Amino acid sequence: MTKIDPITLATVWHAFQTLVREMRHMVTRTSQSYLMSQLKDVSVGIWLADGSTVAMPQGLLCQFMGTKYAIQAVREEFGDDLHPGDVILTNDPYKGMTVHLPDWGFIRPIFFEGELLFFTLVRGHQMDTGGSFPGGYFPNAYDIHAEGLCIPPTKVFENDKERTDVMRLIWNNVRWPEAVRVDNYAMVATTRFAERRVQEVLRRYGRDTVMECIREMLDRSERAVRAEISAIPDGTYSGEAATDDDGTLLDQPVWVRVQITVKGDAISVDFTGSDAQRKGFVNCPFAASYAITVGSMMLLFDPALADYHNEGSLRPITVITPPGSVVHPLYPATVGAAPVNVGHQIATAVHAALAKARPNRAMAAWGKRRGDYVSAVDPRNGQPYVRTTFDYDGSAGAVTGHDGPTGPLSIGSLATVMRSNAEEMEIRFPWRLLKWEAATDLMGAGRWRGGGGIEWRARNEGSDGRMATGSSDGDMTPGEGIQGGHPSPFSRTFMVRGGKPIRVKPHRMVEIRKGDVLVKISGGGGGVGLPAERPAELVALDVKNQMVSVEAAHKIYGVALDPVTFVVDEAETKRLRSQPQGKWDVAINEEKLTVEIVPAQAG
Repeated sequence: MTKIDPITLATVWHAFQTLVREMRHMVTRTSQSYLMSQLKDVSVGIWLADGSTVAMPQGLLCQFMGTKYAIQAVREEFGDDLHPGDVILTNDPYKGMTVHLPDWGFIRPIFFEGELLFFTLVRGHQMDTGGSFPGGYFPNAYDIHAEGLCIPPTKVFENDKERTDVMRLIWNNVRWPEAVRVDNYAMVATTRFAERRVQEVLRRYGRDTVMECIREMLDRSERAVRAEISAIPDGTYSGEAATDDDGTLLDQPVWVRVQITVKGDAISVDFTGSDAQRKGFVNCPFAASYAITVGSMMLLFDPALADYHNEGSLRPITVITPPGSVVHPLYPATVGAAPVNVGHQIATAVHAALAKARPNRAMAAWGKRRGDYVSAVDPRNGQPYVRTTFDYDGSAGAVTGHDGPTGPLSIGSLATVMRSNAEEMEIRFPWRLLKWEAATDLMGAGRWRGGGGIEWRARNEGSDGRMATGSSDGDMTPGEGIQGGHPSPFSRTFMVRGGKPIRVKPHRMVEIRKGDVLVKISGGGGGVGLPAERPAELVALDVKNQMVSVEAAHKIYGVALDPVTFVVDEAETKRLRSQPQGKWDVAINEEKLTVEIVPAQAG
């Protein structure tokens, strides 16, 4: 065994960590699609030859945290028939152990002196992957083949030479082949860049030293995570969360339920109580469910460990997902909305359970996803387009001791997916942005309140077309508040046509017309702790910043203040907080399209 000095260990470790950050930067700067270049819907990483995770970058949990299973699938498919310069493409959740069909993963084995030592991955959301509707989010697909092109682990480069016949076949089955081609080349080039950098580290420090550094890094992370788990009281903790429906059986929530058992320095996470797999497209494949589970748990560990997680962090965690359930569907179940509609519920349920185990680190639910896919024609160039964005998602949930930030997107992406640039959106797509702001009162109240909800409005200046409301959520199932904090408010989507708002529910397919105004009013994060315990001066600051209305300050927080000077009336506030509080909710007026404070409904 090679003895490693601390300087070498730190240098090798940070070489890998720096590399994956450079990889993500490289692919987002060289890709061209809106999803990858602007929204950064892409993840990368480095793994050992057996699939053990070496370097975890920022990225979408579902895209990279379960990649060890994809690498195992590649090893099973090709055995010893892997060579320098090979690149394997897969997007198949069943044969390639991936997420959903739009997320294509390019995997490259990395050799050194003839020995396979590592794999690297670049996985990104493609503009299109075929299927019955552009973009890959069709709620009523017959089976996964109707959702798009299913690519099992397939060699697309050999000895760094492209298999042009294979790639032509793939690109012939997507709607924007040239755009997808450019993104694919950016992804492949990034894997080549990673290979060169890893080989440079191996040449500089030697194979044995690098591998011993990695072994030590994995062992240290395991010890640190086991110490974190040991600080949690032994016991079984439960949590649950639901998505509105599955897109086929409408208005019937789909539930994720979890039992987390802590015993000593190990954790078992059991989803046995979750719903059976559904006909609709919300099912979350095993590798993605595993990834979201373990990644979500890390958010409640010591933040000082954030830059040091790897396979060692995963060793103490066992994840149980019953086959045939919404967290482990069986072929040919549809999975288009998997990362959000069940995936986000996995994260929320895990956090709800761990809030009972670690109340000092409790995290409320984040705002729900409001995604859609619009397909029409841009009259400026006569070309068809597909548009999606994360602009109208709610914000982060509160954490014990901290308000939820306004702006971060999607618990499943750890806020690494971006809202778009307004001008960039208008340049690329024929939609005129009319309004985009954090909406007053549209978050879960609490001692620490959730991040603000979002109001977004834009006018269709393109052709008539269709919109799939995709992985939208939150019309029927709010995100949970913690320790008396209020839940994330319900969300709403409207199409304003001829001055009349038409409500559009999640997981539907609707017609859009030129001149329609799309309105998204999305609930922010849930709160932690009782609203009446929030310091009055913080409530006054929220009112001044238009995050909270004077009415909500009075009725929900029990704070009286001057609406002009924002000075707190301390005597009246004390009186309000000393008497029983009324029950009030945040609601959206569906005729006026405004946010209001209304009496809470019983039950």
